[in-house]
Amino acid sequence: MFTGIITDVGTIDAVEQRGDLRVRIATHYDTDTIEMGASIACSGACLTVVQKGPGWFAVDISAESVARTAAERWLAGNRLNLERALKVGDELGGHIVTGHVDGIGTVVAVAPEGDSTRVTIAVPETLAPHLAAKGSITMDGVSLTVNEVKDTATDTRFGVNIIPHTAAMTTLADLAPGSSVNLEIDILSRYLLRVQDYRKSHANVTL
Repeated sequence: MFTGIITDVGTIDAVEQRGDLRVRIATHYDTDTIEMGASIACSGACLTVVQKGPGWFAVDISAESVARTAAERWLAGNRLNLERALKVGDELGGHIVTGHVDGIGTVVAVAPEGDSTRVTIAVPETLAPHLAAKGSITMDGVSLTVNEVKDTATDTRFGVNIIPHTAAMTTLADLAPGSSVNLEIDILSRYLLRVQDYRKSHANVTL
């Protein structure tokens, strides 16, 4: 479980295709405090630490995870938003994040707006019903507030504002039109969809 508050920006310094994709990530974390098997959210994907050393840790990414995340994310030299798993008693500064990527969005516009940057993202049709103005979205692991949602005949787009602090502490300042981003919808919306689907298939059941 995570909060979407990024605590480090790591850099992929090695990628090796084994049975799964082994990715080694350079980090500012004190890796002595990271247990083998620990979960770390890497640009929104919850991954398991399988190796570590001073200033680095490695994760294995299955073919399923590679297929469900932004493909270019796992290339050597790329930066990743990192968050260690939530501990009991930690401050919940963002929102509840599971680290399960629901879909991939595409940045269609980046524009200055006051001191912030407005980023507009087009989403797959499957994610469109889960977006609401003032709702929460996780984008490349970062907890953000949806400012607006626009449905058109061709797609659905939503906008977020990236404040200077968030731009400085994450990789979101690197976004440009055409960039792909990992998206995780609010967990509450995920459960509401399950209730709705169940009602449709079990019309005689009262929930």
